[in-house]
Amino acid sequence: MKQALFFTAVLIAMINVIGCSTAPKTEANKESLGIDVKATVDQMNVDDPTFKDFLNKSYGYVVFPSVGKGGLIIGGAYGRGEVNEQGKMIGYADITQATVGLQAGGQNFAEVIAFENKAALDRFINNKYEVAAQASAVALKSGAAASAEYADGVVIFTHVKGGLMAEASIGGQRFSFSPLR
Repeated sequence: MKQALFFTAVLIAMINVIGCSTAPKTEANKESLGIDVKATVDQMNVDDPTFKDFLNKSYGYVVFPSVGKGGLIIGGAYGRGEVNEQGKMIGYADITQATVGLQAGGQNFAEVIAFENKAALDRFINNKYEVAAQASAVALKSGAAASAEYADGVVIFTHVKGGLMAEASIGGQRFSFSPLR
Protein backbone atom coordinates (compact mmCIF):
# COMPACT_ATOMS: atom_id res chain seq x y z
CA MET A 1 0.00 0.00 0.00
CA LYS A 2 2.87 2.39 0.75
CA GLN A 3 4.25 1.80 -2.76
CA ALA A 4 0.85 2.58 -4.26
CA LEU A 5 0.65 5.85 -2.35
CA PHE A 6 4.22 6.71 -3.36
CA PHE A 7 3.48 6.09 -7.06
CA THR A 8 0.27 8.14 -6.80
CA ALA A 9 2.20 11.04 -5.24
CA VAL A 10 4.86 10.82 -7.95
CA LEU A 11 2.19 10.79 -10.67
CA ILE A 12 0.44 13.84 -9.20
CA ALA A 13 3.77 15.68 -9.04
CA MET A 14 4.54 14.75 -12.66
CA ILE A 15 1.14 15.92 -13.86
CA ASN A 16 1.54 19.20 -11.98
CA VAL A 17 5.02 19.79 -13.42
CA ILE A 18 4.36 18.56 -16.96
CA GLY A 19 0.74 19.70 -17.16
CA CYS A 20 -0.13 23.00 -18.75
CA SER A 21 -0.60 26.18 -16.80
CA THR A 22 -4.18 26.88 -15.81
CA ALA A 23 -4.99 29.71 -18.23
CA PRO A 24 -4.56 29.14 -21.98
CA LYS A 25 -1.48 31.01 -23.23
CA THR A 26 -2.90 32.55 -26.40
CA GLU A 27 -6.10 34.34 -27.30
CA ALA A 28 -6.76 31.67 -29.94
CA ASN A 29 -6.50 28.94 -27.29
CA LYS A 30 -8.81 30.89 -24.96
CA GLU A 31 -11.34 31.28 -27.76
CA SER A 32 -11.07 27.59 -28.66
CA LEU A 33 -11.63 26.58 -25.03
CA GLY A 34 -14.67 28.88 -24.84
CA ILE A 35 -16.14 27.27 -27.94
CA ASP A 36 -15.53 23.79 -26.49
CA VAL A 37 -17.12 24.78 -23.17
CA LYS A 38 -20.23 26.12 -24.92
CA ALA A 39 -20.49 23.03 -27.15
CA THR A 40 -20.16 20.75 -24.11
CA VAL A 41 -22.88 22.56 -22.15
CA ASP A 42 -25.11 22.57 -25.25
CA GLN A 43 -24.62 18.81 -25.72
CA MET A 44 -25.29 18.12 -22.04
CA ASN A 45 -28.49 20.20 -22.32
CA VAL A 46 -29.57 18.04 -25.27
CA ASP A 47 -28.80 14.84 -23.35
CA ASP A 48 -30.62 16.10 -20.24
CA PRO A 49 -33.12 18.95 -20.72
CA THR A 50 -33.11 19.57 -16.93
CA PHE A 51 -29.36 20.29 -16.95
CA LYS A 52 -29.66 23.94 -18.08
CA ASP A 53 -32.10 24.77 -15.28
CA PHE A 54 -29.81 23.11 -12.74
CA LEU A 55 -26.83 25.22 -13.87
CA ASN A 56 -28.95 28.40 -13.90
CA LYS A 57 -29.97 27.76 -10.27
CA SER A 58 -26.39 27.03 -9.19
CA TYR A 59 -24.32 29.82 -7.70
CA GLY A 60 -21.49 28.92 -10.05
CA TYR A 61 -19.96 26.09 -12.02
CA VAL A 62 -16.83 24.95 -13.83
CA VAL A 63 -16.89 23.15 -17.18
CA PHE A 64 -14.06 20.86 -18.26
CA PRO A 65 -15.03 20.05 -21.86
CA SER A 66 -12.35 17.42 -22.42
CA VAL A 67 -10.58 15.45 -19.73
CA GLY A 68 -8.20 12.83 -21.09
CA LYS A 69 -7.69 9.84 -18.85
CA GLY A 70 -5.48 6.79 -19.23
CA GLY A 71 -3.82 4.15 -17.21
CA LEU A 72 -2.21 0.78 -16.86
CA ILE A 73 -1.94 0.07 -13.13
CA ILE A 74 -0.91 3.74 -12.60
CA GLY A 75 -3.20 6.26 -14.26
CA GLY A 76 -3.71 9.93 -14.68
CA ALA A 77 -5.99 12.50 -16.24
CA TYR A 78 -5.79 16.16 -17.23
CA GLY A 79 -8.19 18.78 -18.51
CA ARG A 80 -8.72 22.53 -18.63
CA GLY A 81 -11.95 24.47 -18.23
CA GLU A 82 -13.73 27.72 -17.50
CA VAL A 83 -15.16 28.81 -14.16
CA ASN A 84 -18.45 30.73 -13.99
CA GLU A 85 -19.96 32.69 -11.10
CA GLN A 86 -23.62 33.66 -11.40
CA GLY A 87 -23.54 33.31 -15.18
CA LYS A 88 -20.29 35.22 -15.76
CA MET A 89 -16.95 33.63 -16.63
CA ILE A 90 -14.44 34.54 -13.91
CA GLY A 91 -11.40 32.42 -14.75
CA TYR A 92 -9.83 29.16 -15.80
CA ALA A 93 -9.24 25.88 -14.01
CA ASP A 94 -7.17 22.74 -14.46
CA ILE A 95 -8.14 19.28 -13.33
CA THR A 96 -5.51 16.63 -12.61
CA GLN A 97 -6.19 13.13 -11.45
CA ALA A 98 -3.91 10.37 -10.29
CA THR A 99 -4.96 6.78 -9.63
CA VAL A 100 -3.34 3.48 -8.81
CA GLY A 101 -4.85 0.00 -8.91
CA LEU A 102 -6.38 -2.36 -11.41
CA GLN A 103 -6.92 -0.23 -14.50
CA ALA A 104 -6.28 -0.35 -18.20
CA GLY A 105 -7.37 1.80 -21.12
CA GLY A 106 -8.07 5.36 -22.04
CA GLN A 107 -11.09 7.61 -21.96
CA ASN A 108 -12.17 11.13 -22.77
CA PHE A 109 -14.95 12.72 -20.75
CA ALA A 110 -16.45 16.08 -19.90
CA GLU A 111 -16.92 17.12 -16.28
CA VAL A 112 -19.07 19.89 -14.85
CA ILE A 113 -18.88 20.83 -11.19
CA ALA A 114 -21.81 22.91 -9.93
CA PHE A 115 -21.55 24.96 -6.74
CA GLU A 116 -24.61 25.51 -4.56
CA ASN A 117 -23.39 28.72 -2.92
CA LYS A 118 -20.57 31.25 -2.73
CA ALA A 119 -18.79 29.34 0.06
CA ALA A 120 -18.51 26.20 -2.11
CA LEU A 121 -17.25 28.22 -5.10
CA ASP A 122 -14.78 30.09 -2.87
CA ARG A 123 -13.29 26.76 -1.68
CA PHE A 124 -12.73 25.86 -5.32
CA ILE A 125 -11.21 29.16 -6.46
CA ASN A 126 -8.98 29.28 -3.36
CA ASN A 127 -7.60 25.85 -4.35
CA LYS A 128 -9.02 24.24 -1.21
CA TYR A 129 -11.22 21.73 -3.00
CA GLU A 130 -10.25 18.19 -3.96
CA VAL A 131 -12.38 15.24 -4.97
CA ALA A 132 -11.50 12.28 -2.80
CA ALA A 133 -11.63 8.66 -3.90
CA GLN A 134 -15.00 8.08 -2.27
CA ALA A 135 -16.71 11.04 -3.98
CA SER A 136 -19.29 10.18 -6.58
CA ALA A 137 -20.33 11.87 -9.78
CA VAL A 138 -23.67 11.91 -11.58
CA ALA A 139 -23.43 10.32 -15.03
CA LEU A 140 -25.43 12.68 -17.21
CA LYS A 141 -28.51 11.16 -18.80
CA SER A 142 -32.04 12.44 -19.30
CA GLY A 143 -33.48 13.67 -16.00
CA ALA A 144 -30.26 13.22 -14.01
CA ALA A 145 -29.92 16.91 -13.14
CA ALA A 146 -33.51 17.08 -11.86
CA SER A 147 -32.71 14.50 -9.18
CA ALA A 148 -29.12 15.58 -8.44
CA GLU A 149 -28.41 16.65 -4.86
CA TYR A 150 -25.55 18.75 -3.56
CA ALA A 151 -23.07 17.13 -1.21
CA ASP A 152 -21.09 19.70 0.79
CA GLY A 153 -22.29 22.37 -1.66
CA VAL A 154 -21.10 20.56 -4.80
CA VAL A 155 -22.51 18.31 -7.53
CA ILE A 156 -20.28 16.71 -10.16
CA PHE A 157 -21.68 15.71 -13.56
CA THR A 158 -19.72 13.57 -16.00
CA HIS A 159 -20.35 12.80 -19.66
CA VAL A 160 -18.25 10.12 -21.37
CA LYS A 161 -17.21 11.18 -24.86
CA GLY A 162 -15.22 8.15 -25.96
CA GLY A 163 -12.76 5.42 -25.15
CA LEU A 164 -12.89 2.49 -22.82
CA MET A 165 -11.47 2.33 -19.34
CA ALA A 166 -11.75 -0.59 -16.95
CA GLU A 167 -10.69 0.25 -13.45
CA ALA A 168 -10.87 -0.61 -9.80
CA SER A 169 -8.47 1.99 -8.49
CA ILE A 170 -7.99 4.63 -5.83
CA GLY A 171 -6.97 8.22 -6.30
CA GLY A 172 -8.42 11.68 -6.43
CA GLN A 173 -8.84 14.83 -8.43
CA ARG A 174 -7.07 18.13 -7.77
CA PHE A 175 -7.88 21.51 -9.20
CA SER A 176 -6.12 24.80 -9.75
CA PHE A 177 -7.78 28.15 -10.51
CA SER A 178 -6.55 31.22 -12.33
CA PRO A 179 -8.72 34.38 -12.39
CA LEU A 180 -9.26 36.41 -15.54
CA ARG A 181 -6.67 39.09 -15.98
